[in-house]
Amino acid sequence: MITTRAAVLTKVGEPLRLTYIHVDEPEPHEVRIAVTHVGLCHSDLHYVTGAVSTDLPVVVGHEVAGVVESVGPAVTDLRPGDHVTGALTPSCGQCANCNAARSTQCRRLDEIRRRPRPAYTLPDGTAVARLGDLGAFSEHMLLRANAAVKLPDGVSTQVGCLLSCCVVTGVGAVFRGARVRPGSTVAVIGCGGVGSAIIQGARLAGASAIVAIDVDEQRLRAARGYGATHTLNGGVDDVPAAVRALLGDGVDYSFEAVGSARTAATALDVVRPTGTACIVGIAPEGTELTLPASDFFFGEKRLIGSYMGSGQAREDIAQFARLYQQGRLLLDEMVSDVIDFDRINEGFEAMKSGEVTRIVLAMPIRSGNPAAEETR
Repeated sequence: MITTRAAVLTKVGEPLRLTYIHVDEPEPHEVRIAVTHVGLCHSDLHYVTGAVSTDLPVVVGHEVAGVVESVGPAVTDLRPGDHVTGALTPSCGQCANCNAARSTQCRRLDEIRRRPRPAYTLPDGTAVARLGDLGAFSEHMLLRANAAVKLPDGVSTQVGCLLSCCVVTGVGAVFRGARVRPGSTVAVIGCGGVGSAIIQGARLAGASAIVAIDVDEQRLRAARGYGATHTLNGGVDDVPAAVRALLGDGVDYSFEAVGSARTAATALDVVRPTGTACIVGIAPEGTELTLPASDFFFGEKRLIGSYMGSGQAREDIAQFARLYQQGRLLLDEMVSDVIDFDRINEGFEAMKSGEVTRIVLAMPIRSGNPAAEETR
């Protein structure tokens, strides 16, 4: 067991509290990571604000990269010193969904995440939950080995952390979820981190037209750099009509990356008959969709969801890392700012403004022993 600093959510709606926690030793199939960088994701903000419920106290954070410190006795493919990024979806590799190359929908996820002891505890012994059993807003963390992906040379942890969530989610939704065809037309509603990755995925897939839709003009300007051929301010009175004015009878594929019933309905409305609308954004708990049935039986439209890229997270992350090395996937450009761990709450406030693509936390490298740190 080591002692380390973490940002702990103790009450919904309040700032995260930087405090010391204890991190357990790795189980046989786990590794301990010295966290170097973590992306601030809107999914984390959902838990902080209470839009999605969680046990308390909890360490949120999941878009993570770092350096392997120690490995459990059953781990054979990782060793201390390896630079890795972490997938939110460890898998059993044996259930029906894993065998069908859908590891993000592993049927045994709860079982393989189960531990005999809490991974995190407060100094008084109180168990601390971890978002997705990661809890990356901690200077040291535990990660199941089959959820860790080794980063190749030339891919820093500063950008490598993006691969673990917004990139695998967005680009994966294009290739694995909707399966966008070359030459097709695409609309992306919401151009934050995930939306920017979707735009890049559509470009890589060979879409002939990509319409970026957002209410923030700065994000729309950035979307052009990622591959959008058209931009549209989502504040117009009739978004579907504006899309049809640009591209005729609508688009072949649309992607919703906001997380609301209104934008989900818009995603279905902007696709042409026989088109596919893909819901990627996480909506607050209790959100329900009301959609016109005629769109499905007369228009033969399809409405699908995509979670964490709808595929094999480890394989896809490794492939996307190669695309970055080749200069075909832009990651450095997605990092709006890099801030110190101590400023995490400032980072979340900046996210609410909508003027950033991704803010990345730079974590201090510590020994895991606060007494040792004080003597330096």
